[in-house]
Amino acid sequence: MNSLFLSPEHVLQGGYFNSTLRKLQEPNTSIEPHNIMYPVFLLENEDAMQTVSSMPNVFRYGINKLIPALTELVEKGLKSILIFGIVETLPKDASGSSADSPNNPVVKALPTLKALFPELTIACDVCLCPYTSHGHCGVLGDTGSIDHAPSVKRIAEVALAYAKAGADIVAPSDMMDNRIKAIKNALVENKLQNRVSVLSYSCKFASSMYGPFRDTMKSSPMAGDRKCYQLPPGSAGLAARAAARDVAEGADFLMVKPGLPYLDIVRQTKDCYPNHPLFIYQVSGEYAMISRSGDASEVQTILMETLTCMRRAGADCIITYFAPLILSLIANKQ
Repeated sequence: MNSLFLSPEHVLQGGYFNSTLRKLQEPNTSIEPHNIMYPVFLLENEDAMQTVSSMPNVFRYGINKLIPALTELVEKGLKSILIFGIVETLPKDASGSSADSPNNPVVKALPTLKALFPELTIACDVCLCPYTSHGHCGVLGDTGSIDHAPSVKRIAEVALAYAKAGADIVAPSDMMDNRIKAIKNALVENKLQNRVSVLSYSCKFASSMYGPFRDTMKSSPMAGDRKCYQLPPGSAGLAARAAARDVAEGADFLMVKPGLPYLDIVRQTKDCYPNHPLFIYQVSGEYAMISRSGDASEVQTILMETLTCMRRAGADCIITYFAPLILSLIANKQ
């Protein structure tokens, strides 16, 4: 029997035979409120509240319905949100002019939200696709492809509008080259660089897991796809270069999107840039799959395992539609 134990370092189970010891074997994987960011869909109609059929327990809110929902979550410990604006009556055009219009629901809501929730960190997604007539994330040229210079200019203009309205973080998701530098320059020129952060969707892949989100946002391209600016799913090299580009241009935070299928990219990015907080976006397709994975107890178990693995891979903050459930689970542990 003794021959089974070739040397002391091969005897592992004595190091994790109870729950306390197992916790010691899981460093940097705790899930606390500051590790969670809640995505919020904001409607023009201030009194509206709409269900999202493809995403159980997810809603689209007008500001007057969002306020009580956030009040409850902030009381449970919610620390940050990521806002997506949805327009239904504002015009959509080739340049996405409604993205930074004074009547844009995000621009209108930010001062109110900051006044009501001064300790809540508010990030705003910055992209043109919900506001363009063609549904792409930039301005198109005569050939139907992305026209780079005006696209970057518009993204920086939109980011600046959100910053001026009160956003703590602007988060460009368009994947245009050099937009981080353009946004940083705009913040510096307006003396906002010390109170507004830039969260770059640096490693955003052309994934098939965005379907429920695009249905919710009404932001699918009218023609073509986004494979020329979002990253190919198999490309670790491009992901490394994209992160390097955004760090060089001044990004404060980096992101990998989607989450679970790309944990190797999370680890790669964290190893390269350990001093940059790293976000994962647990996207709508991931949310839909976990939501339908079993009964409530099974969903909770799978969810917490998934979040733990994301933290283990290097994520500092996880953007997730499960935030309300996670906050309840954290509160119940205390």
